[in-house]
Amino acid sequence: MKEQMKSALSFFGRFALSAVLLVWLFKYIDWKDIINALKMADVRLLCWAFAINFLIQIMCLVRWILLMKALNLSASWGATFRYFFIGLFCNLFLPTSIGGDVVKAIGMSRSVGNKAKVFASVVLDRLSGFGGLVVLALVAYIFGHQIIDAPAVMIPVVTLTLLSLTIGFMLFHEKVYTFCYRIFTPIPRVHKALMDMHADVVLMKARKRTAVGCVFISAMLQVMGAYMYYLIAVALGQQVSLMYFMVVAPIVCAVTFLPSIGGLGVREVGWVYFLARVGVDKGVAASVSLISFFFVIVIGVLGGVFYVTSGPSGRVQCTATDAGPKLPEA
Repeated sequence: MKEQMKSALSFFGRFALSAVLLVWLFKYIDWKDIINALKMADVRLLCWAFAINFLIQIMCLVRWILLMKALNLSASWGATFRYFFIGLFCNLFLPTSIGGDVVKAIGMSRSVGNKAKVFASVVLDRLSGFGGLVVLALVAYIFGHQIIDAPAVMIPVVTLTLLSLTIGFMLFHEKVYTFCYRIFTPIPRVHKALMDMHADVVLMKARKRTAVGCVFISAMLQVMGAYMYYLIAVALGQQVSLMYFMVVAPIVCAVTFLPSIGGLGVREVGWVYFLARVGVDKGVAASVSLISFFFVIVIGVLGGVFYVTSGPSGRVQCTATDAGPKLPEA
């Protein structure tokens, strides 16, 4: 009963944050501006942007497969594809933009039978993604800070860099990690799960080529994501430097880690804030974000189809015995 109450409160808390941010945002934006922007949009460019978004998801799937192979996990393409897209579907309504990772990990662990390694692969997947995000933000800011002309952008870039280094150090440094998970000693099952996951994560130290390759893939994914947003903006008649999107897109992506419903609300506020700094109308800026979210919904529906058609025995249900190591929110 207590767990159900906590889950309900968590959901309403996330829903409330998304709702409050959207209400606050649209208080200062005229819906007519958004509708007019969408009416004038170049459909051809929007189709290209959607294609890029779908390709990004396929490359994310490949990155996860590479990490599972590095951890000696053997999984069928069918199961991997299915649970990956089910995770995308669950990201639409579970906490933050990583909520679906838990569902994906639980489903895959049932398929391959090694929960610790599966959770380790998901954690490493997120870390490599965050690493690529930081790399792009830093490189783009270094080479484009004169074009961007927004000194305040440097604050989140530095914050992301420090956060990435801190998480990586805590996870891969054995003494620091051991000290951190001692807090779970009173809960033997969780404590053991964290120990097992750490043993699998540190295997990547001996597979530096795969680790570097995954971070490189992640950086390329961030470049593609920034270009996708750039195409959407151009489709809406905006002339904003591509370099600006290279810096800002990773920052907005990181903001979606905040508790919300699929990042809804926090993503829109982020884009309105940053695009307004370069003269983009708030309604148009909100349209850029909402169009990208529509892409996410369309692709997420594919995961929903997999979830529904998998049959009762194939559906992922989280139970007390399924609880795995808590994934880092970065």
